[in-house]
Amino acid sequence: MKKSKFYLFTAIALSLALVLSACGAGSDKKSSSNGDSGSKNDQVLNMIETAEIPTGDPTLATDAASFNVFGQTLEGLYTLNDKDVPVPALAEGKPTISEDGKVYTFKIRKDAKWSNGDPVTAKDFVFSWRRAVDPKTGAQYAYMFAGVVKNATEIMGGKAKPDQLGVEAVDDNTLKVTLENAVPYLDSLLAFATFAPLNEKFVTEKGDKFGTNSDNMLSNGPFELKDWDGTGLTWKYVKNENYYDKANVKLKEVHVQVAKTPNTAINLYNTGKTDITAALSAEYAKQYQNNKDALKMVESSSWYLKFNQVRNGKKTPLANENIRKGLAMAFDKKAYTDTILSNGSFPSNGLVPKGVAKSPTDGKDFRDASGDLLTTDKAKAKEYWEKGLKELGVKSLTLELLSDDTENAKKTSEFFQDQLQRSLPGLTLKLTNVPFKIRIQKQDKQDYEIQMAGWGADYLDSMTYLDLFVTNGGNNKTGYSNKKYDQLINDAKVKYGNDLEKRWETLLQAEKILVQEDAAIAPIYQRGHLKLIKPYVKGFEEHLFGPDYTLKNVTIEK
Repeated sequence: MKKSKFYLFTAIALSLALVLSACGAGSDKKSSSNGDSGSKNDQVLNMIETAEIPTGDPTLATDAASFNVFGQTLEGLYTLNDKDVPVPALAEGKPTISEDGKVYTFKIRKDAKWSNGDPVTAKDFVFSWRRAVDPKTGAQYAYMFAGVVKNATEIMGGKAKPDQLGVEAVDDNTLKVTLENAVPYLDSLLAFATFAPLNEKFVTEKGDKFGTNSDNMLSNGPFELKDWDGTGLTWKYVKNENYYDKANVKLKEVHVQVAKTPNTAINLYNTGKTDITAALSAEYAKQYQNNKDALKMVESSSWYLKFNQVRNGKKTPLANENIRKGLAMAFDKKAYTDTILSNGSFPSNGLVPKGVAKSPTDGKDFRDASGDLLTTDKAKAKEYWEKGLKELGVKSLTLELLSDDTENAKKTSEFFQDQLQRSLPGLTLKLTNVPFKIRIQKQDKQDYEIQMAGWGADYLDSMTYLDLFVTNGGNNKTGYSNKKYDQLINDAKVKYGNDLEKRWETLLQAEKILVQEDAAIAPIYQRGHLKLIKPYVKGFEEHLFGPDYTLKNVTIEK
């Protein structure tokens, strides 16, 4: 997630995370249908989502709900297996790669078809990618191409035409991709829905109606989306008979219902009207954590306090490093995850969460290699705080904490208000709880001082988090700027694209500067969740990035 991804995973994940936040530790994934599903042979699954589908256009999507749809209905060159490893999907085997790592040549499966019977060709990828980077399209996720596919940055900036993008259909079944630099995580990117193909004829014919309801969408994945009117709270996935691997898709239908309150979801589950709940709220997570149907999953979501250093063109007190360090070390992270979330989330002392990146030499997790960069230490916090006040020439400060207006978000705000005011003499923390959309607007305008924020992986690499905070980055929105940090991020992208060991060390240095030395943010926790899933549902797979889950391998075994 990055130049606009804060709205993508976090558009629902940010507000939803605090509304229906929950977490846990990975596992199998099982549940099934009720009502209509009846017998084993019916192979019908019933499940709950927590929000409507905002769009059926993968180029324009910026939210978790939409990407969950694409995870069932679309496939790109790669898809994710049950261990979150990208594996060839529409790509026929591994690509041919040039010696410098900049040119990839993919063969496209000849048996791949769209749900209307049209073949999926290399031209579908060219059309989709050019559409994504074209400024006229307004795709927020276009940034994922920038610095990756050749000329993407220039096209997005209006300095080149979309047909100059480094993607070429050599023939119907051969796709050539030219990169700006070697990209170690390219396969992860290519599993993301923004990189999926689109049927040019279909998209062009539909025009502005494309993606507005299920009649104006095409699938090339395991399922087709049906009975979605563009705004409704229910829809279906129906097995795609033109899918190249349909023999291994056992579900005939999936019935989805949106339940916006935790008690509604629990009631539907306990009365047998759904087989899988969405993530449970803290209250229900506590209640059901030892239930035999509980499914726990650790997510790739890293949560932290963002400190805005520039508001309305003027420096805020948070431009002072000692003030930031005082705030960052003054609250009890474990008390927060144990008492407010109670869902398996656990404290984090860095930006990059566990599970998204491993050392190219010894396989050590990035979080373990980087270590604890900002821990709770209330005595040190007080020292930093008082030093900062002295530097500012004041004896007290009133700061604002911006968050959502949900019940859990308000509890979170009150927790931090209590912790910070108790630990830091002279601090008054004013709470501003607003609807999610308004919070995002205030963030975009940098009209805040402190904000509860989170980020989930767009791909499996630490860069998906660390390039958030480069100077003037689209998702920085804090006024933070450090030339050494910027250079390290650039070196990791350009200089060390083919030197994985040096790239690894460079990114470790960057996180240390961002979090430990500059305290640009204050890490809080890594999120997880707890769902309920019926024991007769087998093969339900959840993911650290991309869609939250996939249903291709689900079977009902009653």
